[in-house]
Order: sequence, then structure tokens, then C-alpha cells
Amino acid sequence: MIEYVIAHDPDDRVIDRAVKLLRDGKLICLPTDTNWIALADPYNKNAVEKLYKLKQENFQKHFSLLVNDISKASDVAIIEDYAFKLLKRTTPGHYTFIFEATKKIAKTLKASKQDKEIGIRFVPSVLVSRIIELFEAPLISTNIPNKILESFEGSDQIFSYMVEDKFSHILGMIIDPGEFEFVGESTIVDFSKGGVELVREGAGSLAPLNL
Repeated sequence: MIEYVIAHDPDDRVIDRAVKLLRDGKLICLPTDTNWIALADPYNKNAVEKLYKLKQENFQKHFSLLVNDISKASDVAIIEDYAFKLLKRTTPGHYTFIFEATKKIAKTLKASKQDKEIGIRFVPSVLVSRIIELFEAPLISTNIPNKILESFEGSDQIFSYMVEDKFSHILGMIIDPGEFEFVGESTIVDFSKGGVELVREGAGSLAPLNL
């Protein structure tokens, strides 16, 4: 269940197995810059339903899509020229960008009939980037809920063994890169309304955004 890797040079065999699991509709779990997350194939209905089950959320909840380049982001998000230039300056980084979704992904993931927005992250992680590169498509993600800490007295941080203890029945793999550090919440920027709107200031610097 738990696979241990080196963060800056993950084992190709582990990456291969993770991608195979994703293609088979399974979930995988790993830490990013902000928290532990579960990943799934956004075009696999059963896999997406597993994410909602893990998070215990209803289908009105938005999850983010992870990409490793702007080309993949363009497959799922409508990116205007002004936003493209800002993405070039800020990615990868500690940001979540909100865009109007393309018809293809909106049809698959929409939380409601009026839902046309999608969150995109370019996570600064070699491990995440390698998985997306081999998977050859964006991946949908959700945070592992911090409430699992309630079962582990005296700990204020989530570790892989905790995730395994609570979610082994729903996860196909947990990837543990050993030492990692969370930077806090991502900065959320909304491009979906034709401008640049700061939704939440977080770990991502505002300087490149000219806000």
C-alpha cells in the first residue's frame, strides 16, 4: 500500500504502478506543497465518486485538477491571453487558478447545471509532475481531511501510516517521499470572470500577479 520514494528522483517503477492504478479507476495518495491529497482520473466516473466518498462531500463540492503544463491546462480550461501570460510567470507554484471549464471537462465533472468553473493547480513537485506526464492528462484531486488526526492523539501532522489506517479500503496506493514540508494554503486567483480576482491570499506570492 505505501511506496517510499525520493521526492526529487522518484522510482520509475513506482510511477508506472501509480499510473496503471489511476487508469484502472483507482485512487492514489501523496503529499504536495500544501497537504496530502488523493488523485483520480477525472474522466472515470467511478474514480471521481470514490473521491467524494473519501471526502464525504456531496456532488456540489468542487475539486481541483492538477496539470504539469499550460497545454494540459488548456484541455480543461478556457485560458485567455492575459491569463496565459500570468501563468507563465507563476507556474509551477503555490496557486490555485479558477477558469471557465471547457465543455469536455464540464460535462464530466460539473457539480450542478450552472457550474462552469474549474480549479487548476500546477504543483511544484517532481513526483506529481512525473505522474501527470506519464498519465498524459490532468488529474482530479482532493485534500485528505485533517479530521483523521482526531484518531491519533498527540499528532498535529498527517503521516502516510495514518492515511493507510483510515483509507486503505479506498486507496490503491500511498506514495511517501519521506521528508516534506507544507507551505500552507495556496493563493486562489479567479480568471473566470474576464479579469484577475484574488479570492484568497496564501503561500503564492502576489507580486507576479500585479495585484
